[in-house]
Amino acid sequence: MKKRQAAMPTAGGPTQKGQCAKRVSILDAAAEVFCREGFSGASIDEIAAEACVSRQTIYNHYREKETLFMAVVQDILDRTNAALFSILATFPKRADNLEDDLTAFAVRLNRNCICNQDGKFIQKLVETEGERYPELIKIWREQGPGKIDTALSALFARLAHAAPLEIDDLDLAARQFLALIKADMQMISLFGEAPTEEQLQTSARNAVKTFLRAYGKVKTEQASQKAGALGQPA
Repeated sequence: MKKRQAAMPTAGGPTQKGQCAKRVSILDAAAEVFCREGFSGASIDEIAAEACVSRQTIYNHYREKETLFMAVVQDILDRTNAALFSILATFPKRADNLEDDLTAFAVRLNRNCICNQDGKFIQKLVETEGERYPELIKIWREQGPGKIDTALSALFARLAHAAPLEIDDLDLAARQFLALIKADMQMISLFGEAPTEEQLQTSARNAVKTFLRAYGKVKTEQASQKAGALGQPA
């Protein structure tokens, strides 16, 4: 996992600053160890060594391993959501170059939110630890996929007023869009590889073309006109 610098406190003295730095160090170290060993295999001693703090310091901050584990999950979700909503802010608003704009958006979403270390780490935790910790699944649904589905649905609703799109079920369209852009990436990630820029571009382009074939109003109108010219029902 990528190491971070502790956020500078807006008030307070050296003690508060040191506590903040220790928390960041512990969370980053715990994420590394949980990712590598899983919850059961991770030990507080190993996390303490990775964070360069004492075992007691970790217990002072988080009381027990379960509390630390959920704090790591929440910390990573907060980071992924911050990245996610910065990307969602770039969703296309006009229809001038819809295929190109949606492709560029899909590339950004895959590169910064789905294929980055935090995104893959959360996915791995859900798969390996979800059965043991149902609360993890609940948090992931409420703060992960559920949030992006809802936000993307609203963005497609806005876009459909400006673009030649015909979408009856916005929630379904949002889920299908995400499934399409993630399809190739999941296979690449399965083998522990990072996608190349060419793979990101090609995967996104193919996904968007498929999505627009399903929801593009222009295609539907063209089919109707062709059928009418042949004297057949559309």
